[in-house]
Amino acid sequence: MSQSGSQAAAFFRDVRQGGVVWFVRDDEGTPAPLSEDGTRSLPFWSTSPRAERAAKIWGHGLRVETMPLDAWRDRELPDAAREGYMIGVNWSGPRLVGWSFTPMEVLNRLAADDQPTAPWRLSAV
Repeated sequence: MSQSGSQAAAFFRDVRQGGVVWFVRDDEGTPAPLSEDGTRSLPFWSTSPRAERAAKIWGHGLRVETMPLDAWRDRELPDAAREGYMIGVNWSGPRLVGWSFTPMEVLNRLAADDQPTAPWRLSAV
């Protein structure tokens, strides 16, 4: 699995366990970087230290904030979808890179985590 892939997997695992998402913002809002394909992504992180690293890298007075997972899922993701944003998850590294998903993809991944694991998917230990 790629570094971005493992960061994305950690994001979905961590937010389910912790019940919150983390983001960075200033008084004007949250950064929404433009990708090479012309889409904008709203970045979120699964832990405070990950978001704090992002705020430090980006600078410009960004502060770290948190939001309950339920509020993010029920309010922020639908708003992002209406605005045409992608959702960046656990971007990392000196240039803050990683995977972005559509809000619907994020909702689907979170919903899939709500389902019990089928017996044929359990791995032997």
